[in-house]
Amino acid sequence: MSNYNTFIGIDIGKAEVVVGFHGSKTTQTFPNSTVGFKAFFKEHRKDLQEAFVVLETTGGYERLFLNSLLDKQISVHRANTRHVKHFIRSWGQNGKSDALDAQALALYGFERHKTLLLFQKQDPMTLKLSSLAQRRQDLNKMIVQEKNRLKSPQTNSLISESCKEVISALEKQLSSITQEIETIISSVPYYQAKKETLETIPGIGSVISSLLIAQLPELGQLNRRQIASLCGLAPYPYESGQKVGYRKTKGGRQQVRASLFMAAMAARCSHSPLKAYYEKLIMKGKKKMVALTALMRKIIVIANAKLKSLELHPLCD
Repeated sequence: MSNYNTFIGIDIGKAEVVVGFHGSKTTQTFPNSTVGFKAFFKEHRKDLQEAFVVLETTGGYERLFLNSLLDKQISVHRANTRHVKHFIRSWGQNGKSDALDAQALALYGFERHKTLLLFQKQDPMTLKLSSLAQRRQDLNKMIVQEKNRLKSPQTNSLISESCKEVISALEKQLSSITQEIETIISSVPYYQAKKETLETIPGIGSVISSLLIAQLPELGQLNRRQIASLCGLAPYPYESGQKVGYRKTKGGRQQVRASLFMAAMAARCSHSPLKAYYEKLIMKGKKKMVALTALMRKIIVIANAKLKSLELHPLCD
């Protein structure tokens, strides 16, 4: 376990970042730009040599500082916003400001650093796939919204035509993004090998395999419990006194859950052991949604195990 002398919290904003140090009541503000990072690094070069830095995800605005810190080989943890929020509430802080958040992140790093995972820099191709998958998800949501508007009672034909034109345009964009994801995956042997392996699992077809590669780069690198938790499919007990309820799943990457839901829906209609597994759960009295969630978890655990056996490197030719 590394020994850290300095714990730094960085609250990221669109234009500025606020930096707080554990043990100090003051904070500093720097521009969220290359110039800002250079000024921050120049002023705290010695402090950063043995520092543990914590920052949150902020819709991508954290990337510049995050990547700059990683380039300098500085230990960084990108925190789950929900975890930090609960941590702040646990010691009674009700106020909200950028300075308070930066100090809270520094304290979070000081108290939890032994159990927090360091962020690993992703290669540009993985980042590109991830951003394309996110855009695909956004387009799908917009298509659903427009289709719902089209189905609502309309007294103006112009509105209906407008909805149809928007849906058509969005579907073209969706097709273009999907094709770009497929092109990238087919151009990299490592991704193509992952895709072919995933498609051997009942319920996972061409689109879902591509989305899993883009949305879940950790697949094949974690153990079965970690990958289930990352997908929001780890069951948590729901018990109190003599009451024993259904275990519940929560959290995780919602876009991955959506992909796995479609895979599970297809798998339960296939002629495979996965269908038998689902039907066995139903025969035991499990609710359909509970059985379907268990099937989703089984699919991702199988996928994780299969990809672990691949002896390929992401940068291989």
